Amino acid sequence: MEYIIVEQPCPFVTTIRLNRDRALNALSIALLVELADAITEAERNDEIRCVVLTGNKRSFSAGADIKEMPQGGIPMWGEKNRLTSWKTIGKFNKPLIAAVNGWALGGGHDLLLLCDIVVVGENAKIGVPEVKIGAFAGDGGTQRCTRIIGRTRTMFMHLTGDPIDARTACDWGLAVEVTPVEKTVERAVEIASTIAKWSPIATRMIKEEIRMNETMPLDESLSLERKLLLWQTEDHDEGIAAFIEKREPRFKGR
Repeated sequence: MEYIIVEQPCPFVTTIRLNRDRALNALSIALLVELADAITEAERNDEIRCVVLTGNKRSFSAGADIKEMPQGGIPMWGEKNRLTSWKTIGKFNKPLIAAVNGWALGGGHDLLLLCDIVVVGENAKIGVPEVKIGAFAGDGGTQRCTRIIGRTRTMFMHLTGDPIDARTACDWGLAVEVTPVEKTVERAVEIASTIAKWSPIATRMIKEEIRMNETMPLDESLSLERKLLLWQTEDHDEGIAAFIEKREPRFKGR
């Protein structure tokens, strides 16, 4: 991998760090392809239960690589490899946590919206500046952001192009916690480690059920949730036994 760095800081947890420091981790097609490949590998690997996605202290990602915009006869957002990569990341079925320091702009903002939990450093600046170049978010930002923070706040971010700070992001529901910059990744890994203790079957199903809100009417999602509750696994048996025996459960993902 040239544009990302994959590490395993603790059992069952993988970190993926965007690694285009000079470009403020701009989301080139090559970077997105590598990220999608790493996400696919994490999904297939039973030893990985949770993934932390991060950048560096200056920037999570400053957005799409503007230098690629003039290439080809179609808009950059419609390029096949780029579209396929975004869909792969968006369909990742395990918990995905973003650790955001510095800039998260445009495509960087859209990327954090694909994450299930977001931790931000005190220097985080999250924004959607596309309006300033006569464009708008092309990677789901207008739709996913509205579902998370509501129409009025989404309108403000997208129509002004002005970024919000870490505390505002937390207050609005884009993030769950603000940390010192040097602690952002550490905190995200700590949360990931907690999640990884639990049954990977249960955590995947929880993610699936919650994400149904984005695509289904309430009556349909409630009906499907009830059906999903009718499951029986070895992990479920182990969880019940551990509770009764007052011990830590030993989940195996079966």
